[in-house]
Amino acid sequence: MPKHQSVAHMFRHRVKATPDLEAFSFRKGDAWSALSWKQVGVEVDQLAAGLRALEQGDEDRVGILCGTRVEWLLADLAIMVSGGATTTIYPSSTAEDCQYIIENSGSVIIFAEDDKQVAKLASQRDQLPAVRHLVVIEGTDGAHDGWVIGWDAFKKKGVEWLAANPGGLDEVVARITPERLATLIYTSGTTGVPKGVELTHDCWIYEGEVGEQLGFLSSDDRQYLWLPLSHSFGKVLETFAVHIGIPTAVDGEIPKIIENLAVIRPTFMAAAPRIFEKVYNKVITGAKEAGGLKFKIFRFAVAVGREVSKLRQAGKEPTGLLAFKFKIADKLVFSKLRARFGGRVRFFISGSAPLNRDIAEFFHAAGLLILEGYGLTESSAASFVNTPNHNKFGTVGRPVPGTEVRIADDGEILFKGRGVMRGYYRMPEATAETLSDGWLHTGDIGEVDADGHLRITDRKKALIKTSGGKYVAPSAIEGAFKAICPLVSQMVVHGDRRNFCSALLTMDEEAIKVFATQNGLEGRTYEQLSQEPKVIAEFQKAVDQLNQGLASFETIKRFALLPRDFTVEGGELTPSLKVKRKEVEKAYAHLLDDFYADSMAQV
Repeated sequence: MPKHQSVAHMFRHRVKATPDLEAFSFRKGDAWSALSWKQVGVEVDQLAAGLRALEQGDEDRVGILCGTRVEWLLADLAIMVSGGATTTIYPSSTAEDCQYIIENSGSVIIFAEDDKQVAKLASQRDQLPAVRHLVVIEGTDGAHDGWVIGWDAFKKKGVEWLAANPGGLDEVVARITPERLATLIYTSGTTGVPKGVELTHDCWIYEGEVGEQLGFLSSDDRQYLWLPLSHSFGKVLETFAVHIGIPTAVDGEIPKIIENLAVIRPTFMAAAPRIFEKVYNKVITGAKEAGGLKFKIFRFAVAVGREVSKLRQAGKEPTGLLAFKFKIADKLVFSKLRARFGGRVRFFISGSAPLNRDIAEFFHAAGLLILEGYGLTESSAASFVNTPNHNKFGTVGRPVPGTEVRIADDGEILFKGRGVMRGYYRMPEATAETLSDGWLHTGDIGEVDADGHLRITDRKKALIKTSGGKYVAPSAIEGAFKAICPLVSQMVVHGDRRNFCSALLTMDEEAIKVFATQNGLEGRTYEQLSQEPKVIAEFQKAVDQLNQGLASFETIKRFALLPRDFTVEGGELTPSLKVKRKEVEKAYAHLLDDFYADSMAQV
C-alpha cells in the first residue's frame, strides 16, 4: 500500500514532519534566500486557494509556462493541493506551440513567467477561449483588460478564499485519490506531434518511494536543481525533494551552473549528458591551452586516473607506485576540478540521453562519480538507475524497485510498473500502440546483463540500415566522437539507405575560440571558422581516430562543419537538449545529398 494517497498528502506530510528545515533556496540577483517547509506550506496553500477562488475544479488542468525557478515548484505543488493537474509548457515554446498544448489539454488557468510569456499567449487569445486567467510571476498585474493577474494579487485572492472557506482546502485534498491525474507532460517531440502524457498521483508517489528505497539520497544531502521542470527528469527530482525532504537550490540559468556550484556546494546534481560533455571539452581545451609542463602534468594525471578508475570499477583500490602517482595526480589536477564543483559532490546523475563511457570514466578518475539512469516521460522518468554501490559504466543500471523489464524478440526494451503513464491524453490509438497489457514499449533497443544492468544500444527507429544491408547505431558513434574531439558540440551520423555513413558536425563555441587564438585565427566568426582549413583538418584528425575503432561499414567517409551550433530556438534541439535528428537532416538535406552525388567514387 502506498504511504500517501496523493502528492498533496505527501507534500503536507513533509511540511508537518520537518516544518523548520530548509526546503528550497533560490537566487535573487547575486543573493540567495531560503524557504523552510513551513513557509513553503503557507505559500502553497495561498496559491492553491487562489486557484479555487478562480473556480478551478477537481482535475481541471492548469498550465505552467515558466523556466526553472522556485515559483515553478510552488505553483506545481499548489495545483496538486488544489485538486488540479499541472500542464507543463516549455518557456522556449512558440506562441503556436503554447496554443496547441493549452487547447489540447483543456487548461483553464495559466501561470506565466513574465510579460514576454504573457505576450505569446495574448497573441493567441482568440484561440484560447477556455483560459479564464493568466497569473504572471514577474509582470504587469491587470494587463489585457484584467485577463492577467499579478503574483501578489493572486495570492491575496487565496488569502481571502481561505478566510471565507475555513477547512476548504482540507476537504479538497481529502478527495484526491491515487488514480487521479496529477501531471500532463507533452513529449518534446523529436518526431511528430507532441503527445500529452498522463501521469497520475500514484506515478509520483511511486517515484518518491523509489527515491527513498534506493537508499543513496537523504535529507542530509543538498541538491542543485537547474533542469527544465517542464520535463519529467526535473519533475522527478522535485518529487524526491518533497518525499525525502532534500534541501534544494533552484536556478534554471544554464550559464550560471559552474558559478552556482561553487556557492551552493551541493552533494548531488542531475544533468543531461551535454553538460558533462561541455565541462569535459572545457577542461581538455584549457589543459591544451596551458601547454608545456602543465599539459604534461594533466596528461599524466588523466592516464593515472583512468588506471585507478578501472581498478575501482572492479572493486579494488590502488596500491604501491600507482597509489603514490594517484596521490600526486589528485593534488595537482583532480582536487582543483572537484573544487570547481563546490568540493562536496558525492555523485552526479545523468539522464535524458546516452552518456559516453570515456567521459564518465574521466570524471570518475577525478573523484566525481556520474550515475547514469534511464526512463521516459511515459514512465515518470526514473525507471532504471545505477547506484553508488552498484554502478556499471556503459549501462543505465538496474530496474528501480517495483519495475519489471523484458526484452522483446526484436531487441526493444519493454517495462511495466506504477510509474508508467495512464495513457496519451485524447489519443487512444497512440496509447494502444505504446501500452500492451501494462507493458510500455519504449522504442529503445537494449540488453540486460547477468547482473541485471540494462545497456541501451540505440533507438529502434534511429537505427541506420545502409544500402548494403548493414545496421549502424548512430548514437554510439556520436558518443564516441564526443570523447575524442574536444572541439565538437554535436554530431549527427547519417546513412540510412545510403552506401556509406556521413556526418554533420557543429563546434563548441568556447573550445573553438581557444583553438582560433592558438592558431592565428582570432577575429573570425563561428561561420568563418567552420570553413577554415586548419579547423577542418583538426576535425578530420578526430574523424580518422574515430574510424580506427569502427567496423568498415560504420566509418564516417564524409563530413561537414555546419555554420552554427544547434539550439532549442533554432528547432534542432528539444528543450531537454536532445537532437531532433530528422529536423537536422531535413534542414541540411542539400549537404547530405552532395556527399553521395559522387558516391561510387567514395566506396
